[in-house]
Amino acid sequence: MSAIDPAEMFRQEAADLLEVLEQSLLDLEKRPEDGDLVSSAFRALHTLKGSGAMFGFTAVSTFIHEFETAFDQVRKGEATASPALIAAALQAKDHVAALIADEASVAAAAGAAILDALAKAITGSGEAGWLVTFRLPENALLLGTNPKLLLDEMQSLGACEILERSEPTARVGDIDPEFLYLAWTVRLGGAVDQAAIEDVFLFIRDDMTLSIERIGDDTTTATTEVAPEGAPVANAQEVTASIGRPVPEAGNAPAGPKEKAATLRVPAERLDELMDRVGELVIAQARLSQIAASRHDPALVGVAEDIERLTASLRDTTMGTRMVPIGTLFGRFRRLVHDLADDLGKEVALVTVGEETELDKTVIEQLADPLVHLIRNSMDHGIERSETRQARGKGGTATLRLSAAHRGAEVAITIADDGAGLDTARIRAKAEANGLIAQGAPLTEGEVHRLIFEPGFSTADAVTSLSGRGVGMDVVKRTIESLRGSIDVASEPGHGTEVTLRLPLTLAIIDGLLVRVGSGRYTIPLAAVEECIELPKDADAMRGRSFLDVRGDLVPFMRLRDLFHADGEADAYQKVVVVSSGQMRIGLVVDQIIGNNQTVIKQLSRLHSGIKTFSGATILGDGTVALILDVMNLVGFGQKLEERRRDSTLGRAA
Repeated sequence: MSAIDPAEMFRQEAADLLEVLEQSLLDLEKRPEDGDLVSSAFRALHTLKGSGAMFGFTAVSTFIHEFETAFDQVRKGEATASPALIAAALQAKDHVAALIADEASVAAAAGAAILDALAKAITGSGEAGWLVTFRLPENALLLGTNPKLLLDEMQSLGACEILERSEPTARVGDIDPEFLYLAWTVRLGGAVDQAAIEDVFLFIRDDMTLSIERIGDDTTTATTEVAPEGAPVANAQEVTASIGRPVPEAGNAPAGPKEKAATLRVPAERLDELMDRVGELVIAQARLSQIAASRHDPALVGVAEDIERLTASLRDTTMGTRMVPIGTLFGRFRRLVHDLADDLGKEVALVTVGEETELDKTVIEQLADPLVHLIRNSMDHGIERSETRQARGKGGTATLRLSAAHRGAEVAITIADDGAGLDTARIRAKAEANGLIAQGAPLTEGEVHRLIFEPGFSTADAVTSLSGRGVGMDVVKRTIESLRGSIDVASEPGHGTEVTLRLPLTLAIIDGLLVRVGSGRYTIPLAAVEECIELPKDADAMRGRSFLDVRGDLVPFMRLRDLFHADGEADAYQKVVVVSSGQMRIGLVVDQIIGNNQTVIKQLSRLHSGIKTFSGATILGDGTVALILDVMNLVGFGQKLEERRRDSTLGRAA
């Protein structure tokens, strides 16, 4: 076994720390007063600096030292996390990543320019001003005092930033809704006279706690502290430190730090090899169970059952090591949306839902590029500029929503925006002009929308750094199809577009339903199976309709004997396996349902990659091969059957 390269070990750990740093900075841009975020970013920097020096990355350590020094002023409250500072810090993070990847290819002048931008941002955010902390009496609202008006008046004095707000100082059960339990800390910038600040509180100073502190220059600090009669006076530092921290109730002392679960970094190749071994074990166990069942030896059957139970447990545990929360992927796109919004001059809020949804790591690794293309396409073509949105009666800030959820045997990943939606007429015109479809070809709206995934297709008038070459969406289609997935597109003009990627939960081992059609055996993913019913005796008379009435719902069905050109006569009592994908269901008519089995998925060769009916193959206990049905493809086929039925019904009605 080869030794692990220390430099590569550092790069892996650094990637995690840089991810923490980037997420903290992006959150800090929205919540600049959040001290926990500042501490999280600072800890990531400090750890990177120490590890870099230890592993010989001297340039990384030196640069981060200067980066850390600048950011330390934010941690100490001497500067605020202004947008300019966050922008410079993100550039610094990218520079660190470049140094770690290949120090020799990074120009020293680039680092110097970034550090200069950091220094300027710190200087700008730390200009002279005032730190004003005040707490109104509890009965202020009853006496007619409106805290918002006080804050508005302070904002009229100059650049104003509300840094912190306190939590209730009383127990929840004791809070009176007519009383005020909050305090505020406000940073005032610019040339503001202290007397002007005091005038804001002119009529209520005798009944409140007020602290005014000069900050950000080398002059002597002037502090004014006023407290209600009989109340202790706290200095500005103490008041600021207490604001925003909940007061623990009596008997509820803060719990000690939770013990952190131990983790071990394992190369992905070892997990893949382990999964292959488990797959072979599952096949051997199925063969043992089949032999034990044929021998009728109680002792052998008992051993086979024990091995089956242990194999299932080992399979589930191994599968769990391969499953990764999709939030690890979603987190990467926050920076992408942030930077694209700045480049395009658009205001976009990224919302993520279902980050805890787990997906096979093999799938996760290949999803990054398709999602990048979909997000870029949405922000470039779909989302409008703020002024355009406001003219259309929308909010100035657009919403881009990334969500993931388990749906049966699939994971549905949705990218939705509230932009202009797809222009069906323009897409059709471009497709006709490019020869993708014939002039006037009868296409449904959904079929027109799916044309955006055709190679070379683009509605952009000019090639830009973001779009215009018609490559991105083609990449999305090819990648999702290689993962045995499908793409759904829904769009409403003026209200936005929603693209849903439907992907199999795993590419390794699944539970399957083994069926027989003619002399062949096939596996249907068990998670996609809704129910099994017997085919009605009058089904032969229904060949023109191919629909079953399942408790009031019409479910299209197809005969797998006809689809696979099976030999021999059909069984007298055929069965229908009802499967689903998304909102659509279809019945698959088979000769016999054999039972459940653990299915080790083996990919088909490139020669058979164009066969959409099957997603792979598996080896059964007797050594024979069973093909795995592609449920999503079959359901799509059934959906076309239903569309034909509707069209024929409408035609007869006309």
